[in-house]
Amino acid sequence: MPRVAYVDGHYVRHRLAEAAVHAEGRGRRSADALLELSRPQAILFDWDNTLIDSWATIHEALNVVMAAMDKPLWSIEETKKRVRLSLRESFPVHFGDRWEEARRIYLDVFRAIHLERLCPLPGRGDLLQNLSNAGFFLGVVSNKTGALLRREADQIGWAELFGSVVGAGDATLDKPDAAPVVLALEPSGIAAGEAVWLVGDTGVDMACAWNSGCVPVLLGDGITEEEFFDCNPRLVFPDGAALFNFVQGL
Repeated sequence: MPRVAYVDGHYVRHRLAEAAVHAEGRGRRSADALLELSRPQAILFDWDNTLIDSWATIHEALNVVMAAMDKPLWSIEETKKRVRLSLRESFPVHFGDRWEEARRIYLDVFRAIHLERLCPLPGRGDLLQNLSNAGFFLGVVSNKTGALLRREADQIGWAELFGSVVGAGDATLDKPDAAPVVLALEPSGIAAGEAVWLVGDTGVDMACAWNSGCVPVLLGDGITEEEFFDCNPRLVFPDGAALFNFVQGL
């Protein structure tokens, strides 16, 4: 019998099967095969809004840039919908030839406020500690600038739980390219593939998983199916406890 996730007293096999059905267009495996995953050797996490709640900080810094660039301010809803790529990927689109000036303004504002605003999402610290205690190699693959990302990991007290913390600019390309995944796995000696789960909260995270051959895992349900395009998650969990319980059962 295929394995299933057990969440809040209800089996959620149908959520995993839905992911398989949506993925059939790219020739991926059947629902039963997807449910019969092997226990991962490594689990890589996105950072912003997968492990920590950073929308308010990102939104404030971004709107300072918008004002400086004489552009309309974004609502928090627009920020949550539009912010996906790294600064070096997204700012040239938004600010053209002035993108490097815009990046400097953004980083100056962000550096001034981000550490005091750090807020882990509920249960994420327990999730990471439990996974670490269970012997999994843990890493971070984020589109947040690498130096800022590592400061946050140190500040929140999670740095020692990770074998690697890779941010934007650390690899030759950023997510959704596979390069940061390969870099994050180097200390582990584990190759990107079915033995690696990439856990995130956006379509960019899922695309990065597919591009690197890893298992795409969606944590939370705050985005619509349209964002996935043809890079759907193979596993969907509403919270960290559900993810940990499932992986422990493999």
